[in-house]
Amino acid sequence: MFTGLIEEIGVVKSIVKGSESAQITIDCKKVLEAVKEGDSISTNGVCLTVTKFNNHSFTVDVMPETMRSSNLGNLLSGSIVNLERALKLSDRLGGHIVSGHIDGVGTIKEFQEEDNATWITIKASKNILKYVIHKGSIAIDGTSLTIACVSDEEFKISIIPLTKTETNLLTKRVGDQVNIECDIIGKYVERLNAIKINGTDEKIIDMNFLSEHGFA
Repeated sequence: MFTGLIEEIGVVKSIVKGSESAQITIDCKKVLEAVKEGDSISTNGVCLTVTKFNNHSFTVDVMPETMRSSNLGNLLSGSIVNLERALKLSDRLGGHIVSGHIDGVGTIKEFQEEDNATWITIKASKNILKYVIHKGSIAIDGTSLTIACVSDEEFKISIIPLTKTETNLLTKRVGDQVNIECDIIGKYVERLNAIKINGTDEKIIDMNFLSEHGFA
């Protein structure tokens, strides 16, 4: 699990591509502190497993499903990526609960400056937007952000100066893809919204259901 608070910007050193997979080596420094094989490092929001490392880089294997579901397939040697080590139980949860399991990609539609903030408009599919709510949490390339506006086709986030300098978001251009992970709570609520009661047919949890069972 992660918090969405980026620890470091890494640089892709090399990419060795298979027919549908990839092995990626990333130059970095901070996230290598106390690292060991098998550790998880969020890379542009994708939870990846360290397979080997040295004093200045680590290597991960990216399976075909991850390549299809994320923007990692767009990386080139020299690309910069957001990095975060897995959360320790003793750490403060400064962002929100991020699993590193990407729901899909969105496309940057617009940047707009407003005083010290930068607005980013991201176009996304309906399968993603159904989990997006005003003032809710979302992870964009692994960065924990608050949704400031949402419509049927897109949503907007606004980033502060610190986020501008500590992440790769403002290195993006209009038309670039970003990894999106929606708040995990919404996905669990959706899954639990249709449950079987006492072996009967599936029922939807609505106001009538809540009233029948003494919750409203």
